[in-house]
Amino acid sequence: MSITTGSEASMNAPHAAVRQKATDAVLASLQAELSRRLGDRVATSAAVREQHGHSLTWVKNQPPDIVVYPRTSEEVSEVVKLCAAHEVPIIPYGTGTSLEGHVNAPYGGVSIDLSLMKRVIAVHDEDLDCVVEAGVTRKELNEHLRDKGLFFPIDPGADASIGGMVATRASGTNAVRYGTMKDVVLALTAVLPDGEIVKTASRAKKSSAGYDLTRLLIGSEGTLGIVTEITLKLNGIPEAISAGICPFPSVKAACDAVIMTIQSGIPVARIELLDEVQVRAVNLHSKLTLPESPLLLLEFHGSEAGVQEQAERFGEIAAEFSGGPFEWATKPEERSRLWQARHDAYWAAKGLRPGAQSVATDVCVPISRLAECVDATKQDILESGLIAPIVGHVGDGNFHVQPLVNTDDPAEIEACEAFVDRLVRRAVAMEGTCTGEHGVGQKKMKYLEIEHGPAALGLMRVLKQAIDPHNIMNPGKIVAL
Repeated sequence: MSITTGSEASMNAPHAAVRQKATDAVLASLQAELSRRLGDRVATSAAVREQHGHSLTWVKNQPPDIVVYPRTSEEVSEVVKLCAAHEVPIIPYGTGTSLEGHVNAPYGGVSIDLSLMKRVIAVHDEDLDCVVEAGVTRKELNEHLRDKGLFFPIDPGADASIGGMVATRASGTNAVRYGTMKDVVLALTAVLPDGEIVKTASRAKKSSAGYDLTRLLIGSEGTLGIVTEITLKLNGIPEAISAGICPFPSVKAACDAVIMTIQSGIPVARIELLDEVQVRAVNLHSKLTLPESPLLLLEFHGSEAGVQEQAERFGEIAAEFSGGPFEWATKPEERSRLWQARHDAYWAAKGLRPGAQSVATDVCVPISRLAECVDATKQDILESGLIAPIVGHVGDGNFHVQPLVNTDDPAEIEACEAFVDRLVRRAVAMEGTCTGEHGVGQKKMKYLEIEHGPAALGLMRVLKQAIDPHNIMNPGKIVAL
């Protein structure tokens, strides 16, 4: 089976030196110091370590040497200072739902699990913002906000931690209307590689004061610092919410309808594509009876009249591309079941081939190239002989492919890796990106130079070296030193 290792991950650094793991003596000394400060919130058992070196896809498990559970930014700072003094790697950990090997520890080190940092520090109703600790999950935050008539819109599917969502610049089903994490984060508190605690901005909705440190850290995947507190923009819960499904004769027709919907200015809140393979998986997993053809799931937010108008306009567009009938899910429980089925798409797809390993990946292209890219990808899947459902947040040009691979078959592994490589190169050639929301982690490192060019990748490396000169922050991810 082919996997990403520390040496393979350095492909985007032609002369990168191989980092050495800490010695047993160094780790024993560090563990003793950590235990004196955190007591029983320091773990070294094999089971806990393996949990913290685990990805949901076929990236090899690479466990850390030690796992710690801080409760405050100050404790994170103490841990980082100790690790820095010993030059031991640090790997931030949220809920472990990453797909590209972000939490793996290719050089060992200390996994800093932020799951005990659960405080909703403040909610400023009148300003539509809140301050939370990094371990709060998106569902926990929305439960806390519900009685205030507010909600946090970023919805990647998994009940990810807010800190993890910042680290990977997460997106999700609502992104077409509400944006991604880079659009909703106002400020961050983070611990830098030397243990210093820094706040990147204020609660002001805009500022032109100095470098944008907030967005430098968003999407940095723990390679520049550990985010411990986040100030987020919020939205009011819409007066009316309506959802529906609309089948199409082909993936291309569905994508063309999406393009026309966006270009027409319809403020759709969610518009998700499931190809016929993914619909079959969802029906089996969630006990639904969706039509097993390419399908769009939609949701509209606004006033009663506005939602009705949006839906009617979409129905007209769908008919132009032979789509329909457009069926409503009018009751809240029906909508919830529909979107839960969409969020369970990853697990549903795995059920199509029990025992196979999932290789979930994503790309994003300009909306005008979406139909072309998805259609070419469907043809590539057919020619490759793979089982690979497609699902996507197609309102912003982002789609996911999930090949299911027998990892005991070298030929099948080779075919899958070649397919993923073509997928990424196809998207980049269409002025897209190698990842719309999964992040780089270990598996997408080799594509950064293809997408950004050597000068931009070099600038990323300069930033990494300036902020983290000893390369202790999540080494082996994004850029190799």
